Amino acid sequence: MPHDNDKDPRGNPWGDRNNSPPDLFKIINHFLDPFKSLLPGGSPSSSLVLLFIFIIGVFGWSSFYTVPSDSVAVVQRFGKYVKDVPPGLHFKLPFGVDTARIVPIKRQLKQEFGFSTPGATDKHQSPRVNDTQRETQMVTGDLNAALVEWVVQYRILDPVKFLFEVREPSETLRYVSESVMREVVGDRTVDEVLTIGRQEIESEALIKMQAFSTKYAMGISIDQVQLKNINPPKPVQESFNEVNQAQQEKEKLINEARRDYNKVIPLAEGEKDQRIREADGYRLKRINEAEGDAARFNALLEEYLKAPEVTRRRIYLETMQEVMPKIKAKFIMDESAQGILPLMNLDGKRGSNNE
Repeated sequence: MPHDNDKDPRGNPWGDRNNSPPDLFKIINHFLDPFKSLLPGGSPSSSLVLLFIFIIGVFGWSSFYTVPSDSVAVVQRFGKYVKDVPPGLHFKLPFGVDTARIVPIKRQLKQEFGFSTPGATDKHQSPRVNDTQRETQMVTGDLNAALVEWVVQYRILDPVKFLFEVREPSETLRYVSESVMREVVGDRTVDEVLTIGRQEIESEALIKMQAFSTKYAMGISIDQVQLKNINPPKPVQESFNEVNQAQQEKEKLINEARRDYNKVIPLAEGEKDQRIREADGYRLKRINEAEGDAARFNALLEEYLKAPEVTRRRIYLETMQEVMPKIKAKFIMDESAQGILPLMNLDGKRGSNNE
């Protein structure tokens, strides 16, 4: 409790015995006393020089700022939006008149659900404290439970909408992402969520999240939604792993059967096509030969009808010309002779061997 002598009995808030407030010049001198030793002499002019240097330093420190190459600065004057500033060194009105808020529009940002990356600097990237387990627990369409972890990657397209249209755009995006993922997972069975439905879930969630971000004028663009780990709850995880292993074994056997099918069936199809082509070729050959023989016979018949004797003798000679070269031993016989009387040996090679 303060003593009576600590305050003025007349209610002076400055704690002294006079009615006037403290001298501002004395306060400044008291603040600049440690710096007076840096200047020759201790006159009030030295204090004013130090004060002037201090004011110039504060003015420069609060007037110039740098915008990184992957960002823009949104300048506000007394809280009202003024303009966007590109990367580089810029000037603004000092002493809080102008404020510049850096917004990384060229950087890809992400939010993680169900896990966190060590060393993340963005407070909205990692799950909320003591909320990791809750945001991953979801109910599928067949009333089963699943633990879903995913990542949302996004960019800031409109920094003005990002800062002023929604009070907490990053936090709103977390709520939107969680709501959409629960809706998409709730439309599918647990088998689809754990096995074959991952790509469909990612595509549908991306479309719906982008639609909500456009509807709420959040000024962001959703680039990708990627599912990480999808696991059943721990009490039934072993059973689900066995089912998943059986499903993989089934797919393996089906793939092996398809491999054998693709190896045997095309070979049989090729042999079948070859046999068919060979049969077609033989059929065409026989047809052409038969048509050629028939045409030859008809032409020969016409000649025979014109001159039977000549045609008969010509056929005989042509036949003998074709047959004689195939006979090894050739003899000319006399029809009136009683015994075998060879008159001439026509096989020159055989005759030479007999000599």
